[in-house]
Amino acid sequence: MADAVAEQTAKLQLDEETGEMVSKNELKRRLQKRAKKAAAASRDITSASMPKQTPAGQALADGNVTAPNESVDQDAMFDRGFLAEVYKLRPSKEVTTRFPPEPNGFLHLGHAKAIAINFGFARFYGGKTILRFDDTNPDVEKEEYFVAIEETIRRLGFVPSKITYASDYFQRMYDLAEELIKKEKAYVCHCDETATKLQRGGEDGSTPRYRCVHANQDVETNLRKFRGMRDGEYAPQTAWLRMKQDMDNPNPQMCKHTSEHDKAMADILAPSGGFYPTYDFAHCLCDSFEGVTHSLCTTEFTMSRESYEWLNQLLVEFQPMQREYGRLNLKGTIMSKRDIRSLIENKVVRGWDDPRLYTLKAIRRRGIPPGALLSFISELGVTTANAFIEIKRFEQSIRRYLERTVPRLMLVLDPVPVVIGDAEEQDLDIPLFPKDPKMGFRKIKLTQRVYIERSDFREVDSKDYFRLAPGKTVGLLQMPYPIKVVSFTKDETTGAITEIQAAYDKEGEKPKTYIQWVPEGSPNAEVRIYTALFKSDQPASAPGGFMNDIHPQSEIIWPNALIEPGFYEVRRRAPWPEAEGEKSGEVGPESVRFQGMRVGYFALDSDSTADKIVLNRIVPLKEDSGKSS
Repeated sequence: MADAVAEQTAKLQLDEETGEMVSKNELKRRLQKRAKKAAAASRDITSASMPKQTPAGQALADGNVTAPNESVDQDAMFDRGFLAEVYKLRPSKEVTTRFPPEPNGFLHLGHAKAIAINFGFARFYGGKTILRFDDTNPDVEKEEYFVAIEETIRRLGFVPSKITYASDYFQRMYDLAEELIKKEKAYVCHCDETATKLQRGGEDGSTPRYRCVHANQDVETNLRKFRGMRDGEYAPQTAWLRMKQDMDNPNPQMCKHTSEHDKAMADILAPSGGFYPTYDFAHCLCDSFEGVTHSLCTTEFTMSRESYEWLNQLLVEFQPMQREYGRLNLKGTIMSKRDIRSLIENKVVRGWDDPRLYTLKAIRRRGIPPGALLSFISELGVTTANAFIEIKRFEQSIRRYLERTVPRLMLVLDPVPVVIGDAEEQDLDIPLFPKDPKMGFRKIKLTQRVYIERSDFREVDSKDYFRLAPGKTVGLLQMPYPIKVVSFTKDETTGAITEIQAAYDKEGEKPKTYIQWVPEGSPNAEVRIYTALFKSDQPASAPGGFMNDIHPQSEIIWPNALIEPGFYEVRRRAPWPEAEGEKSGEVGPESVRFQGMRVGYFALDSDSTADKIVLNRIVPLKEDSGKSS
């Protein structure tokens, strides 16, 4: 029985337009019919009017796009292209990189690229990566951010060679700042924001730019003031140390032709004083202190490279090499910590881990596996160009990854009972993945009363409807025979169907369509279906701001869904994908992943308890007709 069922299932394909499981010939017939209809509507036939083809030119049995024959080579971005050229510029026996996050919030999707590049580059060349927290602004740092960042890195499969903190080097950097003053390359400035803007050419850059008058102070005056900053003699924001750079250099980071000339080195953040170096001062020096050979960062730091090298050449012996790659940006969402905080405070989303967001906490809770995330980044490759990726492309990559790595289960969102009068109870052994028997089997008890999707039954049949209706024969996935409706009952008040009576159609023709079902006694589940949180591709630029761009149905909850009992076997054997195993750290509920046939890919949510199953849809089975998220 199991072999027969597996063979039957493997021959079925998904009709993406109707959501039905049909035979290969039936799907071919439908596609041809639709293609002819499209051609008749327009003489100028284009690829858009032809049947949609998958990358490999065929559909899988359960309706997913054919996955590549092999998984994405995650090392390809290191042995060719931009990063390979970076290594050639400085071939090193002991490659050392660093990932230097600010612990002032939770990481987002763009940070995953930075993690993959820095840790992956070092691993590829047999080196090491340091996790260095840029803890130079204590006012916005929290312990939970430090913990979450380290957990995220380990979950992606990377282990830092060591964990350091910029604050570890404050005294050493302070000493070098005094040395820079003595070299007449730094001075203490007392200008306020208004005066500084005037030095930079005014609001619109239309007035002449000039260097601050404090730049003319002698060394002793600057040393006395700088030590006063350290000792709390100045109020916050009343004194700051600035680099005294080359005013004639054409690089806008080094000269007066920019708002960034004479960049800040240190500031006062507390009434008690103290030394708080800026990123531009601390970053390059810490790289040198830690022996970083390749300092890989995003392109907004390209113009900072010269000041990076300027400081290191003046102050330290070891010279790291900085190179810059393009940022990863996602259309249709927001990444700003301040804006996300506003969404949380206004109760638009549940928190930083709401699955509609693209923080790495949210991506994890949604159920996206770490391997899928790394695969997506590898697919994009690494260049100096900033990438602006549509959400649907991101989801397509995740879908390809899940298609070949997670089991299949039957899930019914809006159940209606069907009583098969002549069905005999029996146990069915069903493959978890028909195309890969190694995944094993799960048992489903065939009962007389089963449940199907309410949308899979109509009281009145029509030619363009292919599922269950009075007098029509339809297959139920994995069942030995198709069924035919005998009668049905309705609620007199609401008109809703309350029960469908059916019988096996043992002598009829092989059905063209198969629908999913679950047996009586199947566990209840709350299922959360997510679509785009925002209506536009640029919510930050929407009229009235991003809060006016919220999609009103970005989350639809089905509180009374039913999932087949095979779910317990999938949960017991988690994590999925098994091969990946989410190797380090604690395995969370999101590692229970599966394809809900005809509905999408799902993961167990952290709201689940021993008595309640809560599921998040990771991605739909196909690209939604509307914008997806």
